[in-house]
Amino acid sequence: MARVLGIGGIFFKSPDPVKLYAWYQEHLGMPSGDDGVAFALDRVPPGAVGIFGAFPEDTRYFEPSYNAFMFNLMVDDLEQAVAQVEAGGADIIGDQVNSEFGKFAWFIDPDGNKVELWEPSG
Repeated sequence: MARVLGIGGIFFKSPDPVKLYAWYQEHLGMPSGDDGVAFALDRVPPGAVGIFGAFPEDTRYFEPSYNAFMFNLMVDDLEQAVAQVEAGGADIIGDQVNSEFGKFAWFIDPDGNKVELWEPSG
C-alpha cells in the first residue's frame, strides 16, 4: 500500500497571488516565486510535524475568517513573527498560547485568511 509522507502543499485562491506572496516575503521572510513558496524540509526542527486536521463543520476555531480553512505556519521565533506581521498591517487575533506542543499566535492576512503561527517546543 502506498502511504502519505507529509503535507505536499497548501493550495488556495487569492484575488492577487503575486501581491500576497510579496506580503508574506516582506513580513515573514518566506521565499517566493510566481508559482508559490517552496520550503526546504531540512529547515524544519527535529521532531516537528505537519498536521492534516479536520475540524467539525460547526467549528468557530477559524473565526473571524469566513473561509473553511486556516493556515498553520511553523516559525523559528514566534514573538518576532507576530511583530513583523503586525507591522505589515495584519490583524492579530486573540492571545498567544503556550502548550506542550509549542507556542501559538494567530493573525488575519491581507486576503482575510486566518493564519496560525507555531513555534514548536524544543
